[in-house]
Amino acid sequence: MNVLFFSPGFPSEMPLFVRGLAEVGARVIGLGDQPAGALPEVARRALTHYVQVGSLFDEAGVVRDVQRQLRGHHIDRVESVWEPGMLLAARLREALGVPGMTVEETRPFRDKTLMKEVLQRAGLRTPHHARATTGGECRQAAERIGYPLIVKPVAGAGSADTYRIDGPADLESVLPRIRHVAEVSVEEFIDGEEFTFDTICHDGRIAYFNVSWYRPRPLLQRTLEWVSPQTVALRRVEAEHLAPGIELGVKSLEALGFRTGFTHMEWFLKEDGEAVFGEIGARPPGARSVELMNYSCDIDVFRGWAEAVCYKRFSQQVRRLYNTAIIFKRAQGTGRIQRIDGIASLHHRFGPHIVGAELLPIGAPRRDWQQTLLSDGWVFVRHPDLETTLRIADAVGTDLQMYAG
Repeated sequence: MNVLFFSPGFPSEMPLFVRGLAEVGARVIGLGDQPAGALPEVARRALTHYVQVGSLFDEAGVVRDVQRQLRGHHIDRVESVWEPGMLLAARLREALGVPGMTVEETRPFRDKTLMKEVLQRAGLRTPHHARATTGGECRQAAERIGYPLIVKPVAGAGSADTYRIDGPADLESVLPRIRHVAEVSVEEFIDGEEFTFDTICHDGRIAYFNVSWYRPRPLLQRTLEWVSPQTVALRRVEAEHLAPGIELGVKSLEALGFRTGFTHMEWFLKEDGEAVFGEIGARPPGARSVELMNYSCDIDVFRGWAEAVCYKRFSQQVRRLYNTAIIFKRAQGTGRIQRIDGIASLHHRFGPHIVGAELLPIGAPRRDWQQTLLSDGWVFVRHPDLETTLRIADAVGTDLQMYAG
């Protein structure tokens, strides 16, 4: 099995997917714009060949370079688990005659407006929405949909460049901030808790799934600097309140015709119990969420994905042992990290329930919290009981403090 893998060195989780492919017996050919020597060691060890191109965003140029450099090599799969590479991977499949998602099948996963149109035709509940490319179109859509509403990029990922708009004055203040975005979706604001429905599929069958809960809601995470955002992978996925969202996820995959690979859906649960679709990507969640799944079930989801895409199976036994949370930390102040308080005390209090941590070291420059959810570090905690997990996660949020200056 020869797999051409898009961008094996970036983002930071990509080498783990490359490692998964190699461990299930695939010969992995990397495709990226970094020099081979600059790839993380995990990726370098797993690759059997590497194709370097000038720019991953020159799609026609990449296709030509791949066809030229891999002439004589047989490719069985082309895989991308990074959002910006989805359409290029589809173009490469078509150019190389490789099975998998086509460009037309990929478009609804990249274009949020088209995505919702497909699901609406299938009778699924999505926010009312409109596409806009100018300030005038945004204003017209806002009048038609009504306030409050959300404005976000049509082809975005996560909650970057996403804003809640409560009235005309809010809209006017946001329009200058989104001038760099070519096309936005203006959507009905859904007031509810936000969850995920993440799957690994093969041949149209869900082989593994995960449900996570965002605490607090992502828009608050993006607007309040003092918040320590959490993503919580839930143990009791059979809980009654989650059933409408899981059903919505299953029907969404059917409507979009998804067959094989990873998917990440976000959905809202309203106070009345209604589940409302948010968006879906034909790729895994980011921000270390796949590792969150690993800790929840004590399995290797990177390897499970690789087995599903290469051999159409998922052989690991899925036992949901823990609720697992990742807590992202933001330093106070600006400049370089000067001090980290509380981590030793947390380890003393919660011991084995803190299962992983990665914080910026003293002297490292603080990251821009508005540009990365990973912020200045993160901590993984887990426990079989949900309330206990949340208590430990909240303690990390309040008692672990990082200071920059």
